Amino acid sequence: MRGQIILSHGSDSGPDATKVSVLAAFAESLGWKTQRPDYRTDDLSGFVGSIDPRIKRLVAAIDALDAPPVLVGSSMGAFVSGLASLQRPVAGLFLLATPSEIPGYRQLFNLADGVPTMLYHGWRDDVCMPEGMIDFAGRRRLPLIVVDDDHRLTDSIDRIVEQLGLFLTGLAA
Repeated sequence: MRGQIILSHGSDSGPDATKVSVLAAFAESLGWKTQRPDYRTDDLSGFVGSIDPRIKRLVAAIDALDAPPVLVGSSMGAFVSGLASLQRPVAGLFLLATPSEIPGYRQLFNLADGVPTMLYHGWRDDVCMPEGMIDFAGRRRLPLIVVDDDHRLTDSIDRIVEQLGLFLTGLAA
C-alpha cells in the first residue's frame, strides 16, 4: 500500500462528485487508500460559514490516520485542504480550481511551507479567477498547470488524472 489520500469536494457538490470519484478510483488502482469526507451539511452554512467546519472535519480525518495523507481538493475542497496543511502535517497537496480567497473569510488561501504541491486551474474559470492562483504560485514558486477549461475542469479530467499519477509517483519515489 502506498499511503492515504483524502479527497475533498467543492461546494454545491458531494463525495460522489465526478472529479473526486474519478481521482479516487485512479489512486486506488495505484494502491493508495482513499477517503472522501462528506461536507454537504457543513455547506448549508454558506461559503464563509462552511470553511471552519470543513477544516475541523478534515483535520479530524487526518488525525485518525497513522501517517500524513495526501490531500486532494477541488474548489472549496482545495481551499480547506491548503488551510488544513497549516494545522497538520500532510504528505502532499494536489489542488484543483483553488480560490485565492473567499470574500468575507478572515484568511486568504495558504498552505504549509515545504509540502509537495501541484496546483491545477482553468483559464476560463469564472468562479475562482485564475489570476489569484497564478500570483500565489508565482510568489511561492509552486508548480501550476493552467488549461483551457472552466471551473469544473470537465474537459481536462484525463489530463488531471495523468498529472495526479505523476504527482503520486513522485511522492512514492
